[in-house]
Amino acid sequence: MKKGSKFGTHRVIEPKGILPQPAKVISNDMQIFDNEILIDVQTLNIDSASFTQIKEQAGGDEAKIKEIMLGIVKSFGKHKNPVTGSGGMLIGTVAEIGPALEGKTDLKVGDKIATLVSLSLTPLVIEEILEIRIDIDQVDIKGKAILFESGIYAKIPTDIPENLALSVLDVAGAPAQTAKLVKPGDTVLVIGGAGKSGMLCLYEAKKRAGVTGKVICLQHSDSARDRIMDAHLADHYITADATDAVDVLGKVEAVTNGEMCDIVINCVNVENTEMSSILATKDDGLVYFFSMATSFTKAALGAEGVGKDVQMIVGNGYTKGHAEITLQIMRESETLRKIYEDLYA
Repeated sequence: MKKGSKFGTHRVIEPKGILPQPAKVISNDMQIFDNEILIDVQTLNIDSASFTQIKEQAGGDEAKIKEIMLGIVKSFGKHKNPVTGSGGMLIGTVAEIGPALEGKTDLKVGDKIATLVSLSLTPLVIEEILEIRIDIDQVDIKGKAILFESGIYAKIPTDIPENLALSVLDVAGAPAQTAKLVKPGDTVLVIGGAGKSGMLCLYEAKKRAGVTGKVICLQHSDSARDRIMDAHLADHYITADATDAVDVLGKVEAVTNGEMCDIVINCVNVENTEMSSILATKDDGLVYFFSMATSFTKAALGAEGVGKDVQMIVGNGYTKGHAEITLQIMRESETLRKIYEDLYA
């Protein structure tokens, strides 16, 4: 059995000398190297920005969505959307474990896991697409995937339905980072707060900001207002187009008495929301861009252009304990769990 790199560089075909995520093409030969894990894949959870783009390209036609997804994997050896550059994650069953991982992993053949690394770096073969759940970005397939030695994962818990676990683990980095960033008394704005990652961020923000803090949900329509406010996920609900920075600025000024926000968390899946995030943040405040549609150039030059001295963080999908924190939310809050079961499971 061939020896492999911890980070999967042995799989890179084009261009050579870089890591699997930025690589254009990787090998999806399913004969494992000595430090790889082979997974029988059950479900792909395509990240929101990627699946939104694919749906738009396909005009909402499921046959066309299948064609696009199969084409991506055939071309690149992985599901890395060539437009958004993003992937998603998967649920599957461990089929084989390389001998070099003996004693280094708690996994055994037959364990059901969710990979917590992006499909944009994961060698993948799709033999057949069985079902597309178009409203929740999930695709059931018959196929296989490879997890590298450096790849992180979570065993699927027995007390949470699989599709629910997959949905929340896909965005686990956002609420876990929120838990690290928010302090008692903070004013926090979550842009896209009624979405899958947004509601988890609202929950953690309310929990960490406490009774002296203020949590604001911004959403593009009023349709989720009752759901958010009845669940006590936010103190204020703003309806606004996050691409309209001037309108967002005015509405955030109104609910904060002009003081603006200590922390702004951006969870949307559309472009051109950088300036809304920046303008809503007070000087010396912090913007956390969890959105995969974020442009570094627009954020950096935009902040400079309006003279805003704010710290900006690119949302790292991984932080220590992120899977445990996110699954615990589903255990702590019966109300939020019911919402996620209705919407995403």
